[in-house]
Amino acid sequence: MKRPFFTLLLLAAAAAGAAAPATARAARPPRAPDDTIVVRLPNQATLTLLVRDAAQLRELPKYHLDSLTVRLAGYIAQAEAAAKTARTEQVTLEFYPDKDTPGQRLPEQIRITTHKQNPNAKRVDVALNKAFKIKVDTDADGNRSVKINSTPGTTRADREAHRDSLRIKNYERNTSHVANFVLDLGLNALANQHPGAGQSAVDLRPGGSRYVNLGFDYAQRLGGKHSPLYLVVGPEFAFNNYMLNGNNKWVNQNNVTSVVGEANPARQYDKTKLATATVNLPLMLQLKLHDAHYRPTFALAAGGFVGYRLASWTKLKYTTDGTTYKDKDHGSYNLEDFQYGLQGTIGYGNLTLFAKYNLNPLFKAGQGPDTQVVSFGVRLFGN
Repeated sequence: MKRPFFTLLLLAAAAAGAAAPATARAARPPRAPDDTIVVRLPNQATLTLLVRDAAQLRELPKYHLDSLTVRLAGYIAQAEAAAKTARTEQVTLEFYPDKDTPGQRLPEQIRITTHKQNPNAKRVDVALNKAFKIKVDTDADGNRSVKINSTPGTTRADREAHRDSLRIKNYERNTSHVANFVLDLGLNALANQHPGAGQSAVDLRPGGSRYVNLGFDYAQRLGGKHSPLYLVVGPEFAFNNYMLNGNNKWVNQNNVTSVVGEANPARQYDKTKLATATVNLPLMLQLKLHDAHYRPTFALAAGGFVGYRLASWTKLKYTTDGTTYKDKDHGSYNLEDFQYGLQGTIGYGNLTLFAKYNLNPLFKAGQGPDTQVVSFGVRLFGN
C-alpha cells in the first residue's frame, strides 16, 4: 500500500464525487433505490456513488468531503502503518473529526478498514459518519475503484470488521494484566501407595472423592502488548474429599490414621470420607493464543503450587434400626499441614482441563498411609 495511492483516490472522491455528480443528478426526478453514478478518471480510477434518491445525493455537500482530504490523508497514513505490522488479514481504526474540530459539520466518525486478501490484492474501506462509506478496491492488475455507499456496515464483512476492531482494542487494553475468577470441579485419586506389613492399599470411591477449587488468578503479560506469555499467580481455596469404598471408615488410633472395617454388621455406611480444606498459591507460566479475529483459541499453563491445610474432618453417614445418622469429627488426622506440587491446564476455546500432583505425601511419615494425591477435572471459570 503506497501513501500517494490513498491520497489521490480520496482527492478524486472529494472533488469529483461531492461536486460534479451531485449537481448533474439533482435536477432529475428521484430514481429507484440504489441509483448509481460512475465517474472514470484519467488515471484509470473509478468513482462510484450509490444513493437511494436525489435528496440523499444533495446531502453530500453537508459533509464537506473536500475539506477532509488532508485529514483523511493523515488517517490513511496511520492505517497504512498499522497494516504493515498487523498479524491479521484486516485492521480497523476509528477516528472522530467532529470531536476534534467542533463546529465545522464534519463527520462524527471515520472508520478505516484495511483488508489483506492476498499479496497482490488490497482493499481499504473508509466509513464517514453513519450515512456514507467510501470503499477503495485494488485488484492484482492495479485497477482501482472507489464506491460511496449510503448504507455502510450492512454487509457481513463490514460487521465482522467492526467486531474485529473492538476485539483488538479490548485485547490490547485489557490483557496486559487480567484477574480471573477460577472454579474447578474434579476428582481425587491416591498415587504411589506403599502399604505397610499387614496393610492393604486405600480403596477410594471414584465418584465420591470429589475436588473443588475456587479463587482468583492474576495473569501478568510478559513482553510486549502482543506477547502470548503470561505469569499466573493465585490465591485459591481447594476442598478435597477422600471417600472410601465398602463398609470402611477413617480412624485415628494411637496417633496413626488408618482405614478399618466396621465391626458392627448392623451398621452399613452410605458415606464415609476424609475431607480437607487448604489455601494454595499457584505460580505458572501460561501461553494464550488467538485466531485472526482475536478470539481465544489454544491455552496452555504449567507450574507449581504451595499450600497450607486450614481444616480437616471425617464424615460418616449410616443407617441403624431404620434411623439415619450423620457423624462429623474435626481433627488433624495426622495430615501434612504444608503441601506442594505441580499443576497445569490445557484448553481450547471455552473448554479447559486441569491436573494437580502433590509431590509430598498426604499423611505425616509413619502416621498414615504412604501415598500422594492426584486431582484432575474441568475448569468451569477462568482460563
